[in-house]
Amino acid sequence: MKILFYRYGSICEPDILEGFQELGMTVSQITEEVTNKNVTLGECARIVSNFLSEHPQDCVFTVNFFPVISDVCNIYHIPYLCWTVDSPVLELFAKSIQNPYNRIFLFDRAQYDEIAPLNPGHVFHFPLAANVKGKQKAIESQTLESCSRYQADLSFVGSLYTEKCPFDHLSNPPEYLSGYLRGIMEAQLRIYGYYFIEDLLTDNIVCEFQEHMPDFYIYPRENFLSARKTISQYYIGNKITAMERVLTMNCLSEQFAVNLYTGSDTSSLPLIHNCGFAKSQTEMPVIFHESKINLNTTSKAIRSGLPQRIFDIMACGGFVLSNYQSELPDLFEIGSEVITYSSTDELIELASYYLHHDKERKEIARNGYEHVARDYNYPIRLARLLELAFLSPFHT
Repeated sequence: MKILFYRYGSICEPDILEGFQELGMTVSQITEEVTNKNVTLGECARIVSNFLSEHPQDCVFTVNFFPVISDVCNIYHIPYLCWTVDSPVLELFAKSIQNPYNRIFLFDRAQYDEIAPLNPGHVFHFPLAANVKGKQKAIESQTLESCSRYQADLSFVGSLYTEKCPFDHLSNPPEYLSGYLRGIMEAQLRIYGYYFIEDLLTDNIVCEFQEHMPDFYIYPRENFLSARKTISQYYIGNKITAMERVLTMNCLSEQFAVNLYTGSDTSSLPLIHNCGFAKSQTEMPVIFHESKINLNTTSKAIRSGLPQRIFDIMACGGFVLSNYQSELPDLFEIGSEVITYSSTDELIELASYYLHHDKERKEIARNGYEHVARDYNYPIRLARLLELAFLSPFHT
């Protein structure tokens, strides 16, 4: 099978590419957007169209959804496959989601529940995967001395979201609006496994928010996206994530030695060991393997699904301590493959327990690794993705 992989720089792309190649697929790549973030929609359409004219393909694949590529594929009658790894992906609400040549794979069931009715039979709920062989190779290539640099009691790799929080641009909101938003965000901070923000945004709150948000995000093409969903997922979801991660890091660092690998500002977290950015292909696998506990705090915009981080940690043989997500028990056995918390107090209690129970911790990490290596490696998942994509005929 010949696959055109349009890339934009997602950290998942190299692993997915390797997975396709391991399956024996012939993969061509378009990589302009990896280095040039100013590629316009028109330029993207022209680049893909020119390539398909000169090099016929069996399908086009992207990480996350590109409406303009979907439209090009629809014109050429070529299957367009995409697999989301992020949330929100507001492009999913573009009218292009209805194109008949789409095969859309969504890792978050809440995301799927919203999008599937827009194109019945062409949208699939499809959890993520990991490059197990690649991660193990990166770990095995390290010397004992280099591994020792990454040893830690507790580590977290990722942004604090404080530097990418569009909610903070809210301008001179009235006291009622500020109080209401603060109240529902504080309430959501205490609830794991169910995201209720959208349900609490009244028509008046939505209108007031729009009035006080400069350059309120509006998707530039025809779409199904409501202001309520935009506020809930894009603005408030990111804000709550920032609030939660700062709170979590602060509480943990008061009790334990915590290594944080991030480019975010940590000046408000004086006890945190800020280790800077971690290289995704070479350093992150070693961090996950050498840390006694790897923390996962899922972005609130991922309302039910499991983020890439959980699969990657397990693929490295690392121990995962994660916030509870409603899809977790569907994919992994809580207590024997992953440990979850539902409050900050429980997080601190569990961290302390597993730092002092090496045998249990290592057994859980091993069980998680074996499950991911068996069922959630890229070749297996991509083979299933292609099977689902081509199960039914492509026709208008």
